Amino acid sequence: MEKGKKLAVLVGCNYPNTPNELHGCHNDVRASLDVLVRRFGFDLANVQLLTDEDGSSVMPTGANIMKALDQMVDQAEPGDILFFQYSGHGTLINSRNSLKKEEAIVPCDFNLITSVDFRHLVNRLPKGTSFIILSDSCHSGGLIDKEKEQIGPSRSSNTEADIPTVQKPKFIPFQSIIQHLSSLTNINTPDIGTHLLEIFGPVASLMFRLPRPNPDLEPDFSTKPVKPDEGILLSGCQTDETSADVQILENGGKACGAFSNAVQMVLKENSEPLSNKQLVTMARKILKMQGFKQHPCLYCSDYNADAIFLCQAENGST
Repeated sequence: MEKGKKLAVLVGCNYPNTPNELHGCHNDVRASLDVLVRRFGFDLANVQLLTDEDGSSVMPTGANIMKALDQMVDQAEPGDILFFQYSGHGTLINSRNSLKKEEAIVPCDFNLITSVDFRHLVNRLPKGTSFIILSDSCHSGGLIDKEKEQIGPSRSSNTEADIPTVQKPKFIPFQSIIQHLSSLTNINTPDIGTHLLEIFGPVASLMFRLPRPNPDLEPDFSTKPVKPDEGILLSGCQTDETSADVQILENGGKACGAFSNAVQMVLKENSEPLSNKQLVTMARKILKMQGFKQHPCLYCSDYNADAIFLCQAENGST
């Protein structure tokens, strides 16, 4: 079978001139852009880059990110590889019945994109199409809802080295998000869905737009996969951890995401193909050696755990 296209959406949110400002997220996605083209054979025309820097042609708002992801999924055909990298803040939010927390990324306009949105994107993929997400954000474990955990939580302590960095967690507390949204809606409620729907309406997360037959029960998002699918998540940390935005001295003091930098180091040090599991395992070891207290995770099917990172298999799927 002829190998398919390779499509990518790269998003870096630094939140400049705000209390939530980060410094390495633009660098993360630009470094990835270079590697995607040089090493993995992506056509530059098939890569969408969204950053919140001055002069950016497309700002990484929630609506713009989802538009780019929707377009990528709409183009997908069997044998294609889809890659989404996000570097920026993440958070945990209350689900609609407040009985559980859901992972979400925080676009520059605070129009949250949730694990439910990512699950729906994966559900739309044609058979034989892979969707790889690399999320360098806090609480990113489980960002593709219902995906099987291959490399998961670890409670080991990192004592091998002092962290040679100035670091900041890529995390915005839930209460801070509520306060910001409340200032825009003038509505006094802790229900984040109320604020997001008021501000963003039809482009708010599916989590808050889908109907809920019984208000006292968790809504049925129809998201549970009935068999292994093509979603692959490489998360910068566990659900209960934070990812670091850092300046690493051995990196010339250049700001970056700790996980993104570890992935770049693994790829630089290993010219041979690596499986998704090998890449995450090696990135974990680097972060441990550097002294970081975050544990990257891998969520995907058993088959995709051993599949080669960003490479198509001969049968048209990774």
